[in-house]
Amino acid sequence: MLQTLTLLCCLCLGLAGCEDTDVRMAAEAGLDAARAVTLSDKAVQELALQSAQFADNGHRLAGAGDPYARRLQKLVGEHRQEGALRFNYKVYLAEEVNAFAMADGTIRIYSGLMDLLDDGELHFVIGHEMGHVAGNHIRKKIQLAYAASAMRKGIASLNSAVGELARSQLGAFSELLMTAQFSQLEEKEADDYGLAFLQGKGYETRDAVTALRKLAALGNDHSFLSSHPAPDKRADRLELQLAGKAVPIAESRQTLLNRLSAWLKGQFPGLHERLNDFFPWLRDEPDRTAS
Repeated sequence: MLQTLTLLCCLCLGLAGCEDTDVRMAAEAGLDAARAVTLSDKAVQELALQSAQFADNGHRLAGAGDPYARRLQKLVGEHRQEGALRFNYKVYLAEEVNAFAMADGTIRIYSGLMDLLDDGELHFVIGHEMGHVAGNHIRKKIQLAYAASAMRKGIASLNSAVGELARSQLGAFSELLMTAQFSQLEEKEADDYGLAFLQGKGYETRDAVTALRKLAALGNDHSFLSSHPAPDKRADRLELQLAGKAVPIAESRQTLLNRLSAWLKGQFPGLHERLNDFFPWLRDEPDRTAS
């Protein structure tokens, strides 16, 4: 991300030196590039809220008495808060098979997805979207959208036909955020969260697998699949976890860190002790394993 920021700033400074450059626009581009890596938690929450409102204004929302809204209300009645995280849920009345989450806890489910899945499978989707919020994945999407905004403003600062086109797209931040894809690792982490959500709430864990199998059967021409790749492989992975033949990403990562810590402690005890001050995860590896 720092390399991207440097590139964007160089681009903006270069543009500012041209005769036909709008210096104010170029400066805004540099500001957006800096924001891409320095966004505060408050800024992330505000941007997420604004983006959610933008999305809501562009869709037909199910009213309180709508059957889809009543069904979703029944599904999420007890799940509006998980720890420090608060969630709000609404249904978009659209045939699209899709769902998304925002960093402020906004979760939106499309009626097309609700038509496809049964209640247990929708619980997994809800848990999956909660996982994106809990995993802080959406902050990265906001950073990428800001970086894209900086690039557009850099182009828009040129007084040319290309610049005019870019200016007309400056209000598309929310759309950029909505269409930015999660990484495969982030999707796996969200799947793990969704599966743990089912387990923790006493729901049928097989619903996670059947939900992904149904999505896989749709092919690749659906919005949910365009941002949630390879559902069949993800279903296979969760099946292995349920069979005790695989572990969640977080557990696997922690096991690797524990092994690294133990190796450093055995081979280079002095270095291990010094590094403890900088890397807290190096401490007490047996206790972390037990937890």
